[in-house]
Amino acid sequence: MKILIASDLHYPTLNGVATFSRNLARGLAAHGHDVLVIAPSQTGKKCKEVDGNHVIVRTASVPFPFYQNFRISPNPAREVKKIIEEFDPDVIHIQMVMWIGMAAMKYGNKMGIPIVSTNHAMPENLMDNLKLLAPVSRPINYTLKAYGARFHSKADVMTMPTQAAIDMFGADEKMEVPMYAISNGIDLSLFTNEPAAESIYKKYHLPKDRPIVTYIGRLDAEKHLSVLVKAFIRIVSVREDAHLLIVGDGTDAPNLKALVKEYGIADHVTFTGRVSDEDKIELHRVGTVYCMPSPAELQSIATLEAMASGRPVVAIDAGALKELCQHERNGFLCEQDNDEEIAEAILTILDDPKTQAEFSRESLAIAKTHDLQTTLKKFEKVYKDLVNA
Repeated sequence: MKILIASDLHYPTLNGVATFSRNLARGLAAHGHDVLVIAPSQTGKKCKEVDGNHVIVRTASVPFPFYQNFRISPNPAREVKKIIEEFDPDVIHIQMVMWIGMAAMKYGNKMGIPIVSTNHAMPENLMDNLKLLAPVSRPINYTLKAYGARFHSKADVMTMPTQAAIDMFGADEKMEVPMYAISNGIDLSLFTNEPAAESIYKKYHLPKDRPIVTYIGRLDAEKHLSVLVKAFIRIVSVREDAHLLIVGDGTDAPNLKALVKEYGIADHVTFTGRVSDEDKIELHRVGTVYCMPSPAELQSIATLEAMASGRPVVAIDAGALKELCQHERNGFLCEQDNDEEIAEAILTILDDPKTQAEFSRESLAIAKTHDLQTTLKKFEKVYKDLVNA
């Protein structure tokens, strides 16, 4: 099949949407499909590039100030129309409801091309990063949800990465298009429960043979990482040997570093900044427990990667995280922004090797149900059914 993937967030931007759309493109191309991705240019100028086994056509773009390493294409209609006409895809898969996504939906509908639309985001993902709009966040969230529902209703099929995400979306909006839960999936061959390489400890000056709490992902306000830092302050007061590893970068990084300095725990915290994919895999193996304090996750690829690396998980009982972090099976679910409860949950795992081992086994078992190859097969079936119809 000829498959066009339209994504306003794509590699090298780092977040769940960008990671998934790239994994999807690579995986489908590896299965023998002709794959073309439309994404914003990283330089501002439109261009074409090859990413291993598929082509990315980059549309003209401008920087987006509220999101690190993110550029937008505010008026890509003509470019998108021309790309669709020249590529003549059998199916279009849209990843976001932004400008490239809107153009792909408009011209895909006009040309009678089957469209799959995946919803990866909650309005809170944007609003937490726009603090000036906090007083009016509720009506804006409602408006964004209503817009999302109208957008996805124009597709032939809508997917979300978890059933919990569908339940949350469907509770507010009545959708007539078929909706399927298809996991984002990860390449399980990359993540294993093996000891981390000695070199990774040296490279990032990490302590050896000490309990390490890890967070790997974006450092943006929507992730509520200040809550994790406050929880870790409580942990260090009880476990002086504990260490916090924060991997990634984002707009909230300066605030987090200032908070760590203010509370005098800088010697117990490592900020790595952005790392390579190879280092990320090794750093997932360093931690004793992985913590995801974000309340606005429709799945969380980073949490899934930690689980596939055999890590117990402490997460927030919000969004769709309960499908990955299953309370008292492979970790603990805590109340949103409750740093005391998060600290207690992490300490329970750090202090009990038996619980660590049990949660590790269960994390691996849950992660095995989210293999990227399974995800690819499910999307291929959706595409094939639409094309045949």
